[in-house]
Amino acid sequence: MKVYTARQAILNRRQQTVAYELFFRDGIENAFPRHVKPDVATSRLVLNQHLNIGFKNLCRNKMALINFSQQSLLDHVPALLPPKDIVIEVLEDVEPNDEIYAACRQLFHAGYRFALDDFVYHPDWERFLNFAKLIKFDIQRTSLDDVAALLPLLRMRKGVRFLAEKIETHEEFTQAKDLGFDFFQGYFFCVPEMVEHTDIEAQHHMILAIYLEVLKPNFSYSKLAMYFERDLSLSYKLLRFINSGLFDVREPIGSIKQALIYLGEEQARKFICLIATAHLGGNNKPLELIRMSILRARFCELLCAKVAPALTGMAFLCGLFSLVDALLGQPMDQVLERLPLEDEVKQALLSQPGTLCSVLALVKAYESGSWFWTQKHSNALKLEENILPDLYSQAVQWSEAFEANTSGK
Repeated sequence: MKVYTARQAILNRRQQTVAYELFFRDGIENAFPRHVKPDVATSRLVLNQHLNIGFKNLCRNKMALINFSQQSLLDHVPALLPPKDIVIEVLEDVEPNDEIYAACRQLFHAGYRFALDDFVYHPDWERFLNFAKLIKFDIQRTSLDDVAALLPLLRMRKGVRFLAEKIETHEEFTQAKDLGFDFFQGYFFCVPEMVEHTDIEAQHHMILAIYLEVLKPNFSYSKLAMYFERDLSLSYKLLRFINSGLFDVREPIGSIKQALIYLGEEQARKFICLIATAHLGGNNKPLELIRMSILRARFCELLCAKVAPALTGMAFLCGLFSLVDALLGQPMDQVLERLPLEDEVKQALLSQPGTLCSVLALVKAYESGSWFWTQKHSNALKLEENILPDLYSQAVQWSEAFEANTSGK
């Protein structure tokens, strides 16, 4: 499949290209797709470009300036990229609150550089100026006269450089240069240049499988490796990520499982969440279904512990994959043909009689408020109905706490 991005040169005072700003594109039209959320756009840019041809190649060995939304900063997405290759652009609509400040401070101390995009001074941004190496002014939004009054105050901060963007005429370039701007960007020099290349298309059901697996408290490296090995695109991006310059690789990687273990649990989760955001984050429905799947998984596990403790692991999987057909928009039997799950789990998901099937049926009846079927399935499993509210409450608390932990909140 074809993937796209746009790059626009950033020039110094001698009109030499010193860096590029990268913009996400989802087709041949050279414009940001308004239907794509900012955090999804960032994830797709990283996944499609950095983990394919690499930002260094895309930017001809020059720095890449990349826009990061508020959620991307809170999720520490920049930490998946080598700090020496990028400048983090903090978008103008990011809220300068304590949570964002803590995220930026952590990234700054990890060696990342920051640019404040479309900067308009406000006291709330004062503490963020300690991180900024570059301040960008949109001169179509903030007049050069207003900038002239502000620059002397900002120059008091050591090491800060200034970029004038949206320069459209020679006169604007001359005025900005006379004011002492260090860098320049705009249509006067060049329009954003479209870059197209071919990517290996990932299998949607495999992305979902690795995402649901990594959401477990103690995920299995063996299962993750098994899923990755069944998708060339995901395996390729994994190895590209290992070799991106973010890690000190001292020995060759001999297997997909070795690569995942090399990442470690935290980085593996972040990497897979990046993939999931890029592919599953187009709208709210998939993420809501995933949240429900996680809740079901825990509820199934707690119920099964009461009736068949040896099956709790498989009960968790039954709940986790119980909505996979709705997520993928395909019949359950077709989806399960492509997933290496235990036969007992597949049988339960296909409503074939058995303990796991009864547990899953009880969970569905309870969450839908169908008390007749709740009682019927409870009796079949020899469970007292009065324990269900407490177990469900435990499942809700666990799923909410786990979601908060995995999202970095």
